[in-house]
Amino acid sequence: MRYSAYNDQIKKEIYDKYSLIAGIDEVGRGPLAGPVVTCAVIMKKNSNIDGVTDSKKLKRHKMLELKEKILEDALAVSYGYANSKKIDEINIRQATLLAMKMAVENLEITPEILLIDAERIDSNIPQLNIVKGDLNEYAISCASILAKVCRDDIMINFSKIYSGYSFETNVGYGTKKHYEAIDNYGITPIHRLSFLKKYYAKQESFL
Repeated sequence: MRYSAYNDQIKKEIYDKYSLIAGIDEVGRGPLAGPVVTCAVIMKKNSNIDGVTDSKKLKRHKMLELKEKILEDALAVSYGYANSKKIDEINIRQATLLAMKMAVENLEITPEILLIDAERIDSNIPQLNIVKGDLNEYAISCASILAKVCRDDIMINFSKIYSGYSFETNVGYGTKKHYEAIDNYGITPIHRLSFLKKYYAKQESFL
């Protein structure tokens, strides 16, 4: 079921009916390099951490602070991943759904309902896909923050392996410096070839 507006009444109905509510979100659909990372988290029902919101609205130092608080209040946390090869193989949306399903299935506690940011996955567990869920639903916001910190850490580690691409700052997104690095050094094993076709077509050098 899809809600275009997730209001207080709908939220009350969900939280009155269910105790084990999993929020699921993804990070990394748009970058040219690196994996898409998802997180599923079941928070304590009385959890209400100040400052939790969509990870896109937060600086890294704040997310690191919130991550520790979220983990303290979490009943269960799990992550899912799809690397650049899988993204090229099945496309970014399908890779995202696969990673979301992975995160849910790896939870140590089986949730009673899944609240997902604007997507629906293959699962027998009841689920709601909520437009702007990472902004409007607390559990999804928590998942958004955990997934973002996890993916940023992955890209920081990749920057130590593939120097010159500034992965520690652009986390794989197509910045001017990133494209310049591709021109100068070529692509790496973590680049998404399917995301670079248009760029190479413009450069008339796609292999």
